[in-house]
Amino acid sequence: MHDLLGGPRVLKFAWVINTQKAGTFFFLGFLMWWYAGKSATATAPAAWIYLAMHGSYGIAWIIKDLAFPDPNWQVRITWGSALADALGLGLYWSFGWLLISGVAQPHYPLPDPAWFCLCVSLCLIGSVIMIAADAQKYFTLRVKRGLITDGMHKYVRHPNYLGEMMIYGSFALMVGHWLPWAWLAYVWLGLFAVNMAMKEASLSRYLEWAAYKQRSWWLLPFVL
Repeated sequence: MHDLLGGPRVLKFAWVINTQKAGTFFFLGFLMWWYAGKSATATAPAAWIYLAMHGSYGIAWIIKDLAFPDPNWQVRITWGSALADALGLGLYWSFGWLLISGVAQPHYPLPDPAWFCLCVSLCLIGSVIMIAADAQKYFTLRVKRGLITDGMHKYVRHPNYLGEMMIYGSFALMVGHWLPWAWLAYVWLGLFAVNMAMKEASLSRYLEWAAYKQRSWWLLPFVL
């Protein structure tokens, strides 16, 4: 995964991720400017709200990374891996392009204001869950290594993944096109689910794991 096409590992994985996150607000703003005279959707309320949601999430990610960087993203990768990762991350930018360019013509099941409220709320709550979970993990493990079974992890074993899924799910709901859901299905099932299964296999070495697993939920309380 980190050695695609071989060669030296010269770049941090975090640099690739953070470049995409930091650039999201500017990229979406550029799209709105570029399509302003070509598509009525470019400056419609949905586009502005999407810019605020996805763009602000990218900025929040950078702030989070500066305050408590995830060790998983600090590994070095090859140029080939960096290119592949950049292309994958770039697909998230296609969500905004679909909406702003007018390719997506969403027909929301609720009145627009109500749907916007739902999407913004989902994005905001997901961001809080993800950031709080990452912060708890980062600062707890600095003091004591071991299984985290309280706080954000008390009822859900993977709150950071839950938060991320809520965030990107809110983007897909705003866009109203099949492509974002197809990409998210691949990421959630092919990457997130695999990573969560591997994490649980690793955590099972702790004596308190069985009791913790019995009283907690994998991803969503009372559902999954």
